[in-house]
Amino acid sequence: MKILKSVSVAALLLFMVSCGGKTSQASYDVIPAPAEVTVEATASPFVITSSTPVVYTPGDSVMERQARFLAEYVQEQSGIELKLQPGEPVKGAVVLSADLVSDNSEAYELDVTADGVSINGASPAGVFYGIQTLRKSIPVEDVAKIELPAVKISDAPRFGYRGAHFDVARHFFPADSVKEFIDMLALHNINRMHWHLTDDQGWRVEIKSRPGLTEATMKVPNEPGSMQMPVPGFYTQDELRDVVAYAAERHIEIVPEIDLPGHMLAALAAYPELGCTGGPYEVWGSAGVMTDVLCVGNEETYRFLDDVFGELVEIFPSALFHIGGDECPRDRWKECAKCQAMATKLGFKNDSHGTREAKLQNHMMHHVAKYLEERGRRVIGWDEVLDSDFAENAVVMSWRGEQGGIEGARRGHDVIMTPSTHLYFDFYQSPDQSSEPKAIGGYTPVEKVYNYEPVPAVLTPDEQKHILGVQANLWTEYIPSFKQVQYMELPRIAALSEIQWTDPSKKNLEGFVGRLPRMLDIYTDHGWRYADHVFNVHGTVTPDKEARALKVELSTYDDAPVHYTLDGTEPTRESALYTEPLVINEPITLRAAAERGEGMGRIYEGGVQFSKSTFRPVTLSAAPHPRYTFGGAEQLVDGCLGSHGYTDELWLGFTVPEFDLTIDFEEPDTISAVDVRTNVSTGSWIFEARKIEVATSLDGKTFTNVASLELPAMTEDAAYVKEHRLSFDPTEARYVRVTVDSETSMPEWHAGSGRQAFVFVDEVSVY
Repeated sequence: MKILKSVSVAALLLFMVSCGGKTSQASYDVIPAPAEVTVEATASPFVITSSTPVVYTPGDSVMERQARFLAEYVQEQSGIELKLQPGEPVKGAVVLSADLVSDNSEAYELDVTADGVSINGASPAGVFYGIQTLRKSIPVEDVAKIELPAVKISDAPRFGYRGAHFDVARHFFPADSVKEFIDMLALHNINRMHWHLTDDQGWRVEIKSRPGLTEATMKVPNEPGSMQMPVPGFYTQDELRDVVAYAAERHIEIVPEIDLPGHMLAALAAYPELGCTGGPYEVWGSAGVMTDVLCVGNEETYRFLDDVFGELVEIFPSALFHIGGDECPRDRWKECAKCQAMATKLGFKNDSHGTREAKLQNHMMHHVAKYLEERGRRVIGWDEVLDSDFAENAVVMSWRGEQGGIEGARRGHDVIMTPSTHLYFDFYQSPDQSSEPKAIGGYTPVEKVYNYEPVPAVLTPDEQKHILGVQANLWTEYIPSFKQVQYMELPRIAALSEIQWTDPSKKNLEGFVGRLPRMLDIYTDHGWRYADHVFNVHGTVTPDKEARALKVELSTYDDAPVHYTLDGTEPTRESALYTEPLVINEPITLRAAAERGEGMGRIYEGGVQFSKSTFRPVTLSAAPHPRYTFGGAEQLVDGCLGSHGYTDELWLGFTVPEFDLTIDFEEPDTISAVDVRTNVSTGSWIFEARKIEVATSLDGKTFTNVASLELPAMTEDAAYVKEHRLSFDPTEARYVRVTVDSETSMPEWHAGSGRQAFVFVDEVSVY
């Protein structure tokens, strides 16, 4: 042991000598990209060393903390220890001040000359963001000096609300992990943490007047790191205050969410009298939407809510409180005597403005909104709140696509855009789900996040002003560890930060990816796990209907050489080198990979499939769900295969008992098989089809059934893509009709029991 220790010390001394004179070069190619960066190429740089002081106003505790942050960041990344120095600005120092005049309170200016560095903000928050830019410009390596090129940066965020959502109700994460999540947000200039604290699977906040809430949550089995739900755990009020203070020091406001009147089984398990049936209830152990919700006809329910929010307003200083309003089944209210009596008392009737039950939900939401408004707070609700007459000053959070945000802005509501199609970080990041941690489904790669534009062009300029900002959501049904939280967030959160901060005219995906490696170095320095899919081969498949061909373009964002095969074999450095777009007009199996180090990167599986139906005219008997319509019926025969991620915009999603599609070959042909691809993700209410039938016709009027496939009801959670082949005797036909029956009553084991399931279909190939 002594010998090993001596060797270690010697190695350390050797390392210190070898890097003692090393100088690193800063770069202002940071994320998010600042508004204006003017590098003085001919001017002398400023050099940071261990003798460089950080100067701030004496007696200003906030600015002293800013100076300490900067010193900590520099030491973490370079090993250089800066000195904190209260007093007047001096030559050779990094000077912090907060007297910049700007209409944007988060604006800052960063000036570097040979004589020193100045970070001047319009507020302490502005100073903090200037510090983040300086921090991110510094390489991660132990050095003696850091050379900062002369520059003038003038910067301010595009949006005032820059949010990230963290669900701790489904899987609990201790306060230290939440603080680390806050550190991740601070690095990316995010100023709101939407903290989802309660749900069917757990109540995570101590309410002293209602101790049963956390007692019920703590009674569930304890299997740390397990995918199983529920799991125990809650925050004491002291822990909550500590986390709130930790976030505030980093200029992040925590927006708490108590989701109501649905998603309340954990509360009902503790206080069954708050439900319509009186229970008994149990803290729920899987994902989904529960039928049992708060009883809106029970006066005790309103006292309960007053108790809860009365304590929370003393803990959370946030101007905004999220009260949910989403996914609330009203089945129990229709059967509940108390609820119906309340509806009668209030004069609620079914009419063009909504059902009695919808008005009852609105009544409860108004009660909470008024209670919070009287205490100086403003409520946020998920976009379902627009289904009825929600509080006029409430903020709408648009998650079911953009339509809720558009409608909210048109009605005069302020809006936060967080569409699940682009900003749900619990979705997969790669179409190759077999190599990924289990997720709820969907497909949201970095580039899809980055290219999202949150201000809909269909809104007028005045309506667009209601878009307060942007947020990404992380639901944790399938995320049992904080390392997996990191993996799902990083680096997508970097793409999010550029949506939130940077003017769209300055955004560029290739430039973003070029700036990303330094962020990845910082992630590594912190021990944060991140996904590297952005460096994989990317394929763009463009259908050419007239030529009946597909053009496939392969690329990497760092221009690494790409090799490919067309016979399904694994590409190597000896495989064909990609130099120009591939034109595919026959059945092939495309695989490609980029050169990475001594080996090859992840394999890209080109999703192309040709058959007799490719590019033929096709009609549908029923429209897909509005959120999953994308390119319409033509997508079913365009030769492009959808990935495992059902949100990749290549799948059509249906919520009807039955639909059929009819393909016209335009002239008779002999056929003997039909393949129908389905995507199953039961956690997202997407089930397998129950029956598929094939019929043929020569005239488009008289059809003859030639094949049928019965599929059993699903008995457990599953996620997969499957190609169903229906073979039959060779038949001459001009038209083929494929009929798909869906799961009209999801089974009892599923959270959506009794409801209509989605069925997702992509390519329909005829041979």
